Amino acid sequence: MFEENTLALIFVSLMGFSILLYAILDGYDLGVGIMLPLDQTDNADTMIASIGPFWDANETWLVLAIGLLLIAFPAAHSYIFKELYLPTAVLLISLVLRGVAFDFRAKAAFGHKPTWNKVFKTGSLLASLSQGYMLGMYVMGFESTVAAYFFSVLSAFGVAAAYSYIGACWLIMKTEGELQIQAVAWAKKSGLICFIGIIAVSFVNPLINPGVYEKWFTWPNTLLVLTLPIICFALFIFSLIQLKQLPKMNDKGCWRPFVAAVIIFTLCFFGLAFSFFPYIVPNKLTIWETAAAPESLSFLLWGTLIVVPVIFSYTAFSYRVFWGKVRELRYY
Repeated sequence: MFEENTLALIFVSLMGFSILLYAILDGYDLGVGIMLPLDQTDNADTMIASIGPFWDANETWLVLAIGLLLIAFPAAHSYIFKELYLPTAVLLISLVLRGVAFDFRAKAAFGHKPTWNKVFKTGSLLASLSQGYMLGMYVMGFESTVAAYFFSVLSAFGVAAAYSYIGACWLIMKTEGELQIQAVAWAKKSGLICFIGIIAVSFVNPLINPGVYEKWFTWPNTLLVLTLPIICFALFIFSLIQLKQLPKMNDKGCWRPFVAAVIIFTLCFFGLAFSFFPYIVPNKLTIWETAAAPESLSFLLWGTLIVVPVIFSYTAFSYRVFWGKVRELRYY
């Protein structure tokens, strides 16, 4: 049906699509968990309610992405998770903590709820830090050097800040009153850290990867790809202007910072994808070298073409049903 190279491109595109959706969707609910106030019970309940109908479906995209990596690029799956064994274990434990805390905080006695709030917050922070660390190691080509570890630690905090930023923008869109004002302040602070982190990665990535430098600074590629950081910068400025105006706008345009954050995440993802393609393990393994047998990919493609639209459809439907502001654990 398809040639081997075409099948590899289809599966890597589906995997990239899944990773992008996970970073955006689970990114904001991880960000909400990171910012969960431990001394404001009512606000904590409202924040949890804002992600309640969505967080399970959001994590589905991570499972799908890892599954596609395993079945379509088994050699890359083995290499990547061999290098990232410990942070992956931390990520899984933290996601389990979040899931347990999410359910138990609603069923536990009132005196125990603060404890489960702390567990949920800790799980959200650990999950974000571990994902950021893994991203940093990936960008550094899994090098075992002091510079690689230092950059990965910085990347961990950068991703946590990015998730906090999109999470704050989500709360601005979904809440009102005092909590919305708090979310505006959170978005300003985390957005600044996120902006600095994007600049740092944009400088470090071409410096440590000669192939990336050649891609970004070779004519006519430069004319096209350098528009990505320019647009990102413009979106951060646009978002800051909107955040400054929001308390005075009576909630008008509360969705704009979140949309700007989604576009920023998307542009950053495409920037990284362009930098490393066709490598699935930077400077080591390409998608062509690690792709499974064409017969296997052709067979698996039919199931994937059914599963992905189904996941996307029920995710879209859940957002449609529970759209709107959240007040007192109810949606209007």
